[in-house]
Amino acid sequence: MSANTSTLNVDNKSVDLAIKEGTIGPSVVDISKLYGQTGMFTYDPGFTSTASCESKITYIDGDAGVLLYRGYPIEQLAEHGDFLETCYLLLYGELPTAAQKADFDYRVTRHTMVHDQMTRFFNGFRRDAHPMAVMVACVGALSAFYHDSTDISDPQQRMIASMRMIAKMPTLAAMAYKYSIGQPFVYPQNDLDYTSNFLRMCFAVPCEDYKVNPVLSRALDRIFILHADHEQNASTSTVRLAGSSGANPFACIAAGIACLWGPAHGGANEAALKMLEEIGTPDRIPEYIAKAKDKNDPFRLMGFGHRVYKNYDPRARIMQKTTHEVLRELGIKDDPLLDVAVELEQIALKDEYFVEKKLYPNIDFYSGITLKAMGFPTSMFTVLFALARTVGWIAQWSEMIEDPSQRIGRPRQLYVGAPKRDYVTVAQRG
Repeated sequence: MSANTSTLNVDNKSVDLAIKEGTIGPSVVDISKLYGQTGMFTYDPGFTSTASCESKITYIDGDAGVLLYRGYPIEQLAEHGDFLETCYLLLYGELPTAAQKADFDYRVTRHTMVHDQMTRFFNGFRRDAHPMAVMVACVGALSAFYHDSTDISDPQQRMIASMRMIAKMPTLAAMAYKYSIGQPFVYPQNDLDYTSNFLRMCFAVPCEDYKVNPVLSRALDRIFILHADHEQNASTSTVRLAGSSGANPFACIAAGIACLWGPAHGGANEAALKMLEEIGTPDRIPEYIAKAKDKNDPFRLMGFGHRVYKNYDPRARIMQKTTHEVLRELGIKDDPLLDVAVELEQIALKDEYFVEKKLYPNIDFYSGITLKAMGFPTSMFTVLFALARTVGWIAQWSEMIEDPSQRIGRPRQLYVGAPKRDYVTVAQRG
């Protein structure tokens, strides 16, 4: 990484700030010493123009619609790889050899069971508890069960904690789902692959055999790959911020899950599905397009546009293909939601208003339809997102722990409250 300098003039004083360049993407101005040199902070609500760290994991070019995991295009990974291979890549930086993949898959599979006392933990929740509330609590509680992997200064313990969370997240997610519908828990089965095992834990019942549909398993595996990491988004930044304090890895991932729960983040696919259901039929699309264009109408088209992508979300193209594969496999030919989605997409891609504002369909636009067709209720959509994103959170957390320049996160502020004033007694207050 090379460094040039830029000059900032503040109160007739020139300050030299280093410019750092990455391997690809925009350069950054290093302002870490700005306060010491000028007595000023920068102001950047939402941190949209601020690089909070150096990272080798994920690269996004929002203008070009590019997403790379460790340099590999997301399209290639989703088309040719599987989720655990992607997990290995994110964690270790390279795609595994055949022997490495076999060993990694074996280690994950043998960690899928959770401590038996965790099953009793679920009994403390109301039956109608949201599965994400259950996930936040259960993942945070893992630190109470696995004391031998909470020392973040020990690389071996960090590795064990990482493997445990990748392996146990599907089990906990399936348990949260089963609990919400009043069915008994289904234990993992070691002869199944990662995603097939998850589907079985969600949809099998003790009174009959369950055979995993390979088309659905492959589709869900692809969805997991597409959601595995996405650079320094809100939940990932939350995990890094929590980790910067030295919190144990289970607590950090629980914090990430809590952040992901927000409708502007992980809950966006649920919101997109609700919007399609509200529109109902293709003939009502012009009405809703007009509402979306009306500045005085609170209606918003969900599943269009992205905070980072100013082009077609590369994950959305893969997701569209996956949606059609699932609906074909399930024999769903005339799905009104899909009819609305396809028609809405075509209109939005051609309509001058949407093209000008670059409101392209994103991954949430199609993923909700796909998950619904598979049999998942909308309350589980964000849980599946958390399951997939766990490996990205862990990779980012591990990178932060191993970064010698990392410090506890401490954003500053522009204070606009009352200036200093003296206390007066109650009797003296008017």
